[in-house]
Amino acid sequence: MTLKDKAVIVTGAGAGLGLAYAREIARQGAKVVVNDVDQKVADDAVALIRGEGGTATACAVAVGTTEAATLLVRTALEAFGRLDGLVTNAGILRDKSLLKMQDEDFDAVIQVHLRGTFTCVREVFRHFKENDVQGSIVCIGSPTGQRGNFGQTNYAAAKAGIIGMVRTWALEMKKAGVQINAAVPVASTAMTRTVPYFQKAIEAEDDGRPMPSFFRHDLGFGTADDVAGLVAYLVGGDLGESGQVIGVGGDRLQVWTHPQPEATEYRDGGWDFDRLATDLPALVDQHRQSVGEEFLPLPDDLRPEEN
Repeated sequence: MTLKDKAVIVTGAGAGLGLAYAREIARQGAKVVVNDVDQKVADDAVALIRGEGGTATACAVAVGTTEAATLLVRTALEAFGRLDGLVTNAGILRDKSLLKMQDEDFDAVIQVHLRGTFTCVREVFRHFKENDVQGSIVCIGSPTGQRGNFGQTNYAAAKAGIIGMVRTWALEMKKAGVQINAAVPVASTAMTRTVPYFQKAIEAEDDGRPMPSFFRHDLGFGTADDVAGLVAYLVGGDLGESGQVIGVGGDRLQVWTHPQPEATEYRDGGWDFDRLATDLPALVDQHRQSVGEEFLPLPDDLRPEEN
């Protein structure tokens, strides 16, 4: 599967990482449904993609409900006549330490990140299965979901839950020929811009200068564009695998297991679509994440009786 002439939904694509994903997917030849909660933000993103020669349409809706997921699928079919891929990127932050976090802080993040991923994937997979589409889905995780982070109980729970769902869905979607994987970005975002630790990297990005080597190479921290190639590659279905968790940032590429990366590779200049196409399949083949548990056959005397 390649992205040329395919149709892909990207949630939370009006700005930041989501916009970078949508632009790269469009550059690879796909038509994109740009989702954002704000109509103007979504329309501006569509205008940008079209200005770069791509094809896109907007769908302004807050993800989380089944109705929102259904609307996204309908928008793709009405605008493009087909649907081949989904990237679940939409998310919000309500950061507070445990004793300061209110129920509504927890519920809001779970609603958008976790339930939004669940409802969107369910509706897109339903369309794939009913129409015999061997499509591809990419769900966005986070290092916080793998390792935790101070003040992010809700976000960590949501992102860890997304990885668990991806590995479960990989089993359930296999027979239908649908691929689903997770991307774990390490990049400049609205959240990282407020962290003093990253200020030198952020300043360099804002000034149009290369980030210091420590951030790009040693820490694996980069820009939104450093992540976009991986997301486009995965939603294109080129990996040929499901249930994998791939991290990227700066010059670093990682295959994640639990909770540490199983394999780490570096490439000066980062990992764009073409470099991933050359190197990622072999890396995953060597360090493939086991999905589901394999059981030994039960002895005859332990088998349940069949009614």
